[in-house]
Order: sequence, then C-alpha cells, then structure tokens
Amino acid sequence: MAAEIKQRTDMLIALLRGDQKNDTQKELSIIKREVIDKPVIYIGAGTCGLGAGAGETIIAVKDYLTAKKIDATIMEVGCIGLCKAEPIVDVQLPGKNRVSFRNVTSDKVEDVLNAAFTDDAKSQRTIGQIAIANNTAWSGIEDFYKHPFFISQKRIVLKNCGLIDPESIEEYIAFGGYRNLLTTISSCNGAEVCDIMEKSGLRGRGGGGFATGKKWKIAQSQNSEQKYLICNADEGDPGAFMDRAVIEGDPHRLIEGMAIGAYAIGASIGYVYIRAEYPLAIKRLKIAIAKAKEYGLLGKNIFGTGFDFELKIKMGAGAFVCGEETALINSIEGKRGMPRPRPPFPPVSGLFGKPTVINNVETFANVPEIMGKGWEWFSSIGTATSKGTKVFALSGKIFNTGLVEIPMGTTIRHILFDIAGGIANGKKFKAVQIGGPSGGCITEQNLDIQIDYESLLKVGAMMGSGGLVVMDEDNCMVDVAKFFMDFIQRESCGKCIPCREGTRRMLEILESITTKPVHNGENSALERMKGVMQLEKLGQVIKDTSLCGLGQSAPNPVLSTLKWFRHEYEEHIFERSCSTRICTELRKYKIHADACTGCGLCAKKCPVSAIIGSKKAPHFIVDEKCIGCGSCIETCNFKAVEMI
Repeated sequence: MAAEIKQRTDMLIALLRGDQKNDTQKELSIIKREVIDKPVIYIGAGTCGLGAGAGETIIAVKDYLTAKKIDATIMEVGCIGLCKAEPIVDVQLPGKNRVSFRNVTSDKVEDVLNAAFTDDAKSQRTIGQIAIANNTAWSGIEDFYKHPFFISQKRIVLKNCGLIDPESIEEYIAFGGYRNLLTTISSCNGAEVCDIMEKSGLRGRGGGGFATGKKWKIAQSQNSEQKYLICNADEGDPGAFMDRAVIEGDPHRLIEGMAIGAYAIGASIGYVYIRAEYPLAIKRLKIAIAKAKEYGLLGKNIFGTGFDFELKIKMGAGAFVCGEETALINSIEGKRGMPRPRPPFPPVSGLFGKPTVINNVETFANVPEIMGKGWEWFSSIGTATSKGTKVFALSGKIFNTGLVEIPMGTTIRHILFDIAGGIANGKKFKAVQIGGPSGGCITEQNLDIQIDYESLLKVGAMMGSGGLVVMDEDNCMVDVAKFFMDFIQRESCGKCIPCREGTRRMLEILESITTKPVHNGENSALERMKGVMQLEKLGQVIKDTSLCGLGQSAPNPVLSTLKWFRHEYEEHIFERSCSTRICTELRKYKIHADACTGCGLCAKKCPVSAIIGSKKAPHFIVDEKCIGCGSCIETCNFKAVEMI
C-alpha cells in the first residue's frame, strides 16, 4: 500500500513539473474520471446540501446500490452553487457524460437512479449534463452550464466547487492545481509577483476593496525577519456563505493562493482565521493542509526552492467585529477581539508587531488563476476600476437561492431576474440589501446599476463580502433596518463610544416606532418623528467618529432605508400601522359581531386580556391593550377575527 501511494505521489509530482509521458497522462485521465470502469455517483454534501437532506440521500443511495447489487463509487462533493436544487445528485456511467439531478431527497433516490441506470436520465429532476472529454453525450439533455442560473456566470473562484472531491489533493493536482505555485516560486521573485497582482487590478473581496497588489507591496518592502499572512474566513455577515462554500468545495485553491501570497511578501507562517460554526469547512481544510504537507507543498524548502511556509488554522468564536483586520489580529494573539487605532497598518505592523497581509478567501482563490493566465487576462474582465469576477450569495425572497460568480460590471437586475429567476411566489420586488449590516439597499430605480465598488457607493451601498438579501412587497423596511441595527448593536465590541452608545440609541428609536406607543398624547407622533430625524444625525456622527470600518459603516442600513423608504417610517409614526403587517405590535384586529358566537376561547387565549365580552354574546378587542400577537385569530373556530 505504501509503495502504491509513493508511486502515485511521484507521478503527480512529475505532472506538476510538466511531465508529458503517456503513462502519466493515462493515470491523469483516471484521476479526472475521464475513464471509469464503474458508475460514479456524486452527491452535493456541502453545508447547504446536508441541510437539505443530503445525509439521508447518501444513506438511501448506499441502500439502493446494495439492494440492486451494483458496484459504484459514491463521491461527496461541495456545493456547485444552485442551493435551491439541493440535494443535487450526479450520475456518471462508464463512457457517458455526467448527468445532474435536482432535489433528490432520500425518497426520490430510487426513481432517479432507476432512470439513470436504464439510460433514460431525462426527467423533471434533470438539471443537465456535464461534458467529460472523450465521453458520449446523453440524448435530449441540455448542457448543464446552459441552465439560466449558470449561462451568464464566469467561474474562476468556483470553477471546481461541486465538481471535484474536496478531500483529494490528487484530483486537485490533476485538474491543474498547484502548478501555478510551483511555476511562481521557481521562476519569479516576490517583487515580481506583487507587481503582477497590482497590474491585474485585483481588489480585496472582503469589503473595503483595497488594491491587493499595493497591500502586498507594502508588506514585501518591509525589512523584517518574520512576516505573516492571514486569510480572513470569519464571514460574519447575515446572508453571506461564499467563503464557507469555497473551503468546503475546493480547499486546495485557498492553500495554493495563500502560498503564492506568502512567497510574494516573504512570509513563512500563515493563518486561516475561520469561525468555529463552520465544522465541515474546518474538517476539509485540515485534511487539505495535511495532504499538502505530505506532498511537500507546505513546510520547509518547498520543491527545493528555499521557500518555507507553514499554514495554521485559528478558530474564532463568531464575533462579527473580528471581520475587521486589527480585531482579528488581536484574536489570533489571544486577546479580546477589538480594533486597534491605525496607523500603523497591518502590512507595516500587524500580528505580533510584524508585517502582516490579510485578505479573505475569495481574494486568495483568484491568485492561482492570475499567476497561471497572466494579469492581462484578469484585467480584461470587469470594469475600468473593478476587475475580475465577484461571488455573491443570493438569499431571501428569490426564486433561485445560491452562489453566483459574475463578471464585474454585471447589473443587479441581470443577477436577480435573469440568473436567479426573479422574485419567489410571483411577488413584487422591493429592495435588495447588499454588503450585509455594513451595506445598504438597492431599490427598483437602481436595479440597472453595474456591480463595481464605486457605483455601489454612489447609491449608498457597498460591495461588502458579497451577500445579496432580496426583499419583496411583504417586507417592512423599518423592520429590516431594526434587524440589522439589532445585529450591529449586539456585535459591537464596545471599545469606542460612538459605536457602542450610538447604535444602541438608534435601535431604541427604531423599536419605539415599531411598537405600540405607551403614551398616546397629542404630541406623541411629533416626538417619534423627531426621533427619526435624530437617526440621521446619529448615523452621521457614528460614521465620522467610530474607530474602525465596521463602526463607520454601522448606520448604513438605517440611512439607506430612510433615504429610499421614508414613507414607511412616516406610516409607522403618524398612522401607527405597518402596511406589511410585519411589525406585530402595530397590527390591528377586529371581531365581527355577526360571526362571533361568544364562546370566549379568544379571550382565554389573549395574553394581555385585551378581549372583552359576555358569554354567548359578541366579543370586542380593546385596541389600546392589544399587542398584535395574533392568538385570537389562531384560536377562533368561526373565522370571526380579522386582521385589518
């Protein structure tokens, strides 16, 4: 067994060095599964797939194969991006293309596999077929990548996700992995790599959009015996799951990108800072790091070039503020995650006081492709100021939820209505929150704006890490603002007063206008309106005086919704109502006297005794007491209660 492993290791290293011998290429075809001698069943087993029931699907597939006495390989892969279709099951028969099926829960396994194994894979669950070199196409089945969700995408970061075994370094190498690392450390010096990154126009994909090459050059120019490289995989934004999916589906891409970055700046130690709530990503990353060490791609004197690089995993406790780079550094050092004053900036003095570069997962995942295809190729994609592609996580009231990777310059309308299939359940689009709690809303009138860093800032939003949370006509924008402000307030590290106290006061104002007024004096509406006016002042003070970027962007969701949906704030204040009926305490209920039998069940269930009436006589709701919980409408057996 050891001899077999060594033989394969030697073959793959020869492949990395450019060996084109026939036996090497034959083995390569086997690893890439271009040639198979028995069926292969691929199951999307990322976190989204497992959440949709992929674990039960795997058991059902094993039971099916045992019952039918079929010898087949089961391959657990990451998420390919179309989360709406999970669990996704692909079947590849010897000599045939790989065909993909959607929503294959455990009870659907038998029908799907029966169809595939009888050469009749065309069904309502078929997504499409994935072409494999020198294999026969399925008749009557569309190309997988011509599906509306994929046809407009340009997959660089996500190119392997959902297709390869994330726990196999051999497969990653077979598909071209680590070749760019070896070429880089063998033929370029660090300054040249930094120059290539700067010319490519790659900007940080974690939120701020700082030029990657410029950051690397600052660290590379520092005279220090020790430098560090950190990957920020904390990903704390609600609705963001891009980094998790990349690590779960293609962890070696991150390792290769980090190794190239470390070589560029002269770092010998790297950290992946990842939240502990990502157990599957952590597991696969640990396996990948161990395999990379085994193959000599991490460690001392990599491929005899004199380049040393050790990679460590640091698990975070899930604090949103640790997405800010200096707070993240404090956390790695064993301190409380709180931002530091800047300057000095991390590329000059970062982890343990040494020059440190911090980028996120998506940024590093672009690096191998840039080094392999050249800065000119990457720079040709996107807009004048925003190059390459961007991965977005689509969630909320959208038909196709999942991950998309689109060229910079694509319009938001195209993403939502062409790629993602429009708003779910035939509802009307209202807004999309982009950039998480630090971002802002994009409304109908701005849907044709191009995705790039500068364009989004002009309409009060920001790229952020790439979460797109879509809202329809049933969403209350005041409630949305309150949700994000509650999140930000709870996640504030508390170090600086503007963020700690300012966000608390903003939340109190939002709570006051989404709950039933305690005092209904003649000036109560005016007092609440003055509170809303104070929101704008508070927001500007917080933006101007907070210590870190998270605090400076904290008011954005409130200021954005105030700008575009001020009428909803006014409705809550003056009419004391919420037209979407999301704000429960502003709901109003009425009991129809002609339908009420006076049974008294609603009065017994009311938690605040807001319903009065005699037995067998119509009952009534006291509006001043009602908290809008809806227990009356749920309890009534005669449909006598109506929400008005």
